[in-house]
Amino acid sequence: MNLVLQGVGDCKARLERIGALTASANLTWLGERALRCEGIAFSPALRQTLEVAAQAAQLDATYSIGLHKMSDYKLVAMDMDSTLIIIECIDEIADMQGLKAQVSEITEAAMRGELDFAASLQRRVGLLEGLDASALERVYDERLQLSPGAETMLKAVQAAGMKTLLVSGGFTFFTERLKKRLGLDYTHANELEIVDGKLTGKVVGGIVDAEEKKRTVERVCKELGISPSQAIVMGDGANDLKMMSISGMSVAFRAKPVVREQANVALNFVGLDGILPLLT
Repeated sequence: MNLVLQGVGDCKARLERIGALTASANLTWLGERALRCEGIAFSPALRQTLEVAAQAAQLDATYSIGLHKMSDYKLVAMDMDSTLIIIECIDEIADMQGLKAQVSEITEAAMRGELDFAASLQRRVGLLEGLDASALERVYDERLQLSPGAETMLKAVQAAGMKTLLVSGGFTFFTERLKKRLGLDYTHANELEIVDGKLTGKVVGGIVDAEEKKRTVERVCKELGISPSQAIVMGDGANDLKMMSISGMSVAFRAKPVVREQANVALNFVGLDGILPLLT
């Protein structure tokens, strides 16, 4: 087994300290903030020790069998809200109605997997009925921020020739703008119905739920002539698990516990560019 440890800021001493616990004879620095420990004699007890120590040191720890290269993958598929960007767009739109707390509570429960996603989305969108559509532009201009490391990660994978897919249970208003801004290849999201400049509280067409996210990844892979095992899929909520489950590398980014437990990679401290040291 190999283990990659990563941190933020001045973390070299912490990396060295946790790396020493692995008893690896081959430690390779992957830049100033990432250390690969190769040939670890793996055991459940050692893994638990390392994970507890890494968490306490605010380091991300990723195990792998063998080494992975950028060329092993052809597609990066990303969730949008709380993954590529730091906000939940629907919560910020609801704030324009004075309903952020109410909508955020539903969003959180849906992301933890406690509510049916499609039903919860219809309920949340319904609360937006009558809101002026200009609120969407305000959210994009005033509140939407990319997650740490997003641009660095995208530039690196695009330079390597990988295609990019943004698939979201959020809204096309935002995915289409991000597609243009970031040079993404594919996007798929829900479309909010707007009549006479106001939100109707409804979604046009089918809802992009967990199953549709999975189908979208499969569809894009088929179009590219690749296997889903050649895709890296990133997400944070329970509705991302199905698309993550078919990927070659599943990445839980600042994710809910249910997602972290099932992903190959969990990035809790470093940015989205934390996948890059894993692909060397």
